Amino acid sequence: MKAAVLEELNKPLVLRDVELTPLTVGQVLVRILVSGICGSQLHEIKGFKGNGKFLPHLMGHEGCGIVEEIGPGVTTIKLGDKVVMHWRPGSGIEANFPTYKLDGKPFSSGKVTTLSEQAIVSENRLTVVPPDTNPELAALLGCSLTTALGIIDNQSQLKFGETVAIIGCGGVGLNLISGSILKGAATVYAIDSIAEKEVLVLSQGASHFLRSTSELPEKVDLIIDTTGSPKVISEAFTSLSNQGRMILVGQPTPGAEIVIPNAVQLFNGTGQSIRATQGGDTRPQEDIPKYLRFFAARKIDIGHLITHRYKLESINTAFETLKTGKSGRIMIEISGEN
Repeated sequence: MKAAVLEELNKPLVLRDVELTPLTVGQVLVRILVSGICGSQLHEIKGFKGNGKFLPHLMGHEGCGIVEEIGPGVTTIKLGDKVVMHWRPGSGIEANFPTYKLDGKPFSSGKVTTLSEQAIVSENRLTVVPPDTNPELAALLGCSLTTALGIIDNQSQLKFGETVAIIGCGGVGLNLISGSILKGAATVYAIDSIAEKEVLVLSQGASHFLRSTSELPEKVDLIIDTTGSPKVISEAFTSLSNQGRMILVGQPTPGAEIVIPNAVQLFNGTGQSIRATQGGDTRPQEDIPKYLRFFAARKIDIGHLITHRYKLESINTAFETLKTGKSGRIMIEISGEN
């Protein structure tokens, strides 16, 4: 099978022929239809995920595919199922890390990877969806969409009429805008340093587009940062209301420090708070079906969230596009449904 392989840190991925190995307990072979990419993979390429000692390896953690083979012990998946591929553990067996072969030599990879024609995936990283589910929607439910909706639904404590600021309007940020509106926010400020994002975020329903938190005309109740920039995060603290909450989605680089200016402000009013999120506390086996029902009932179209599509052989061009900061979600088209 063809796969995008990270062979060296800080170098482009290499499209290689990778050999599959027999499935072991709890493993599932998936033919991948489509995969999303995000800033997390840029961190992997730089070695920020502690992955430098595990090269070569395969990449990607949100996708949609069709089950081609099931290993011993698998009970929640059957042949031919359409599945969401996600990094958050769900139902089923937590399988061992899969083994592949490159140039005849075995190597281990993650329990879910999506930037290849096929992948050996742990059963609990797959959730079955109806056969007619849009593959791109299913892929978004693997991370960016479920993370955003999970943050708003499970962690934000957002109340009707509150104000929200979303910092960084890429794939996750755009979904956070939608989720805030659906949850009843009165005003949603979309903040991004890229001026070209204005039309996109306003079409997503944001109330205002700003270039930095310094332009906020008021204190806000909820700030969600997707940039991971310590400077941006520190500056944003001064814009929290007395009951304000800040949620960090983007990860700072290893060793980075975040300064809380005038930290006594955390004790204002009813108390401010800051927390980091891990995928919005998403429970894939429960939340993915719930979100699918919600999208169907509301007739919500996710097409405008996806701004670029590339083939697997153009994966490095896709990552270069991601680095510009001018994209929404980027999709990698890998195979057809038939």
